[in-house]
Amino acid sequence: MLLAQISDLHIKRPGALAYRRVDTAAALERCVARLNACQPKLDAVVVTGDLGDLGNVVEYQALKKLLEPLAMPVYLLVGNHDDRAALREVFHDHPYLRTGGEFVQYAVDIGPLRLIALDSQIPRQSGGHLCDARLTWLETQLADAQGKPVVLALHHPPFVSGIGHMDRQRLDPASADRLAAIVRRYPNVERVICGHVHRPIHTRFAGTIASAVPSPAHQVALDLRENGPSAFRLEPAAFALHQYAPETGIVTHHAYVDEGEGPFPFYEPDGTLID
Repeated sequence: MLLAQISDLHIKRPGALAYRRVDTAAALERCVARLNACQPKLDAVVVTGDLGDLGNVVEYQALKKLLEPLAMPVYLLVGNHDDRAALREVFHDHPYLRTGGEFVQYAVDIGPLRLIALDSQIPRQSGGHLCDARLTWLETQLADAQGKPVVLALHHPPFVSGIGHMDRQRLDPASADRLAAIVRRYPNVERVICGHVHRPIHTRFAGTIASAVPSPAHQVALDLRENGPSAFRLEPAAFALHQYAPETGIVTHHAYVDEGEGPFPFYEPDGTLID
């Protein structure tokens, strides 16, 4: 079973560039083609937030057209750049977006896995929060999973990345602590996955592994100084592939959108190592 994760698309109105420099639509178009070309074929794609840049209907209409070529189901989360009502209006054919009441959160089965999507948005703010209602909903969903392997997805990282300006707008520490307390009670949580930081990051969290992914477009500059500037780089676009098998659990691969040259063989036809 193979689940792809992409994040932080920041789609603009047609013809506009993010930060006057990044063609996020062209970047997503290349990413969609790469996802469709994956072998073995993907079972689903989860997008962990910041779907649009300003979170309006025009952006979501553009996003919908860009995602239409995907040959597998796609599941959307909200990030700090998104708007719940506008997203639901445009993606009215995604009924799971309306199952969480006020919040865009849901649980769906993808083969043997259960994907639980958690809404960490504070409208019109950069940082994230989980209120009592969202955490109670999560506990109910985890209890209902009855030991089934779970991937828990949210936009804001519940951990410190070391990138100062991003850590100041992560999931607030109190929410992260409460989330960790819940996750620790459920050893079937295979992964906690998020976006927001536009970088590949992996860390231990509440007895499992938490990770973030790069963007198909621009990446946050890797600057581990506490007061490093808020900046981005046009580094290679990438995404995550979460492969699940009962005997191994989840193994996660970091995959690039633009493939390099190759593949080239290591061995000669007679089996000797190429010199």
